[in-house]
Amino acid sequence: MGTNTMGRRIQLGLIGGGPGSVIGETHRIAARLDGHYDIVAAALSSNAERARQAAADLFIAPERAYASWRQMLDTEAARTDRIDAVAIMTPNDSHHAICMLALERGFHVICDKPLANDLAQARDIAARVKATQAEFCVTYCYSGFPMVRQARDMIRAGELGEIRQVHLQYVQSYLAHRDLPAGWRTEAGRAGSSLVLMDIGTHAFHLGAFVTGMDVMRLCADVGSAIPGRTIDDYVSALLRYENGARGSLWVTNAAAGSEHGLSFRVHGDKGGLEWHQEEPNRLIHRRQDAFEQIITRRLGPATSEGAQRSTRIAIGHPEGYLEAFANLYTEFAQRVAARMGGCPVDDSPTLFPGVSDGVKGLAFVAASVKSMATGGWQDVERV
Repeated sequence: MGTNTMGRRIQLGLIGGGPGSVIGETHRIAARLDGHYDIVAAALSSNAERARQAAADLFIAPERAYASWRQMLDTEAARTDRIDAVAIMTPNDSHHAICMLALERGFHVICDKPLANDLAQARDIAARVKATQAEFCVTYCYSGFPMVRQARDMIRAGELGEIRQVHLQYVQSYLAHRDLPAGWRTEAGRAGSSLVLMDIGTHAFHLGAFVTGMDVMRLCADVGSAIPGRTIDDYVSALLRYENGARGSLWVTNAAAGSEHGLSFRVHGDKGGLEWHQEEPNRLIHRRQDAFEQIITRRLGPATSEGAQRSTRIAIGHPEGYLEAFANLYTEFAQRVAARMGGCPVDDSPTLFPGVSDGVKGLAFVAASVKSMATGGWQDVERV
C-alpha cells in the first residue's frame, strides 16, 4: 500500500463516532490497518462524560479527551505536538461547521459522506479547502475496492469502447419496516433534503462517476417513500444522461424488504460491459461483444490493473472486503498528507481517494434530484 514519506505516522484526531456508532469503529479500524496513523485526540460524543470515557477506552490521554469538537480543534491548534488531521463522523448537519473550523485551524480533513447538508454548504467547504491547500477526503469508501479500481482502469484503457450505458443500484432493507428506527437520520432536517439520497444515494452516484470518469449532466428523478403514509424519503429511481450522451439509470432504496446491501453497477460500451456487486466484491464480470464472458478476480500480480494491485494486500485465495476498501482511502490520504508535510511536491491532479469536489458533486446530484421530483421533469446537474 505504499510508504509514508515523512518517516512517521500521521497524528489523527477523531470527531464523533463514539459509543454505539458503527461507522466510528469502521473509521478507526481503517486508520489503523496499514499503520499510518496514531489516534491521539478525540471528541467522541456531544455528552462530555461519555466523550471522556469513550476516549479512555481507546487509550487516549485524558488531557486530549475533549468535551466538544470546538474545544478539540482550538486546543490542538495551540499544541506544539498538535494533530495533523481530523476525521469527522458526526451527523450530516454538523459537517459544515466542523470542516470549516478544522480547515481554518490548519488541519487536513477526512469527512464521512455526505460532505454537507446542502450544495451551498458543500461549495463553501470546497472554497475553504482551495484557500488553505489542505488535503481533504470524503469517505465514499466503495471506490477503495480492488475490483472497482480494476473496472475503472479497464474503462480508461478503452476495453469497453465508447461508454453507452451506466446502471447503478443500491438496495437495502434498513427502513423496510413501517416503524422508523430511532436515531438522528430520521429526525427532521438532520439528514438533509432527502434521507435516501444523502445516506446511500450519493454512494451509488459517486461509484458511477468514479468507475466511468464521466459526470451526469441531466437527470429525471422520482423521489419519495415506498411505504404508504411515510414522509421520509426511502426510495429514488432516476434516469441519467451523461456528458458523452450515454444513458443511465439509478435505483436506490433502503426500504426493499429482504435485501441486504445491494450495491452494484453495470457499465456497457460499444465493445462490451462490466458488472460488479459489492456483496461479492472480489469478482468483476467482463462481458465482451465477440468473446466469452470473463470473471476477473482480485489477486496480487500483473494479471490485474495497477489500480487493483495497489489496493490489494492479501495473496490469492484470501478475500478482502469493506474494511480493507475503507482503509485504502485512509492510507492514500495519509501518503498525500505525509508528502505535503514533508515538503515533497504534491501536484493538483485528482487523487484516487474521493476529494472535496466529489463531495460537492454528490450534493449537486441530490439538489437536482429533489428539484426534478418537485417539477416533474428533467433537471440539469450543476457543474463543479
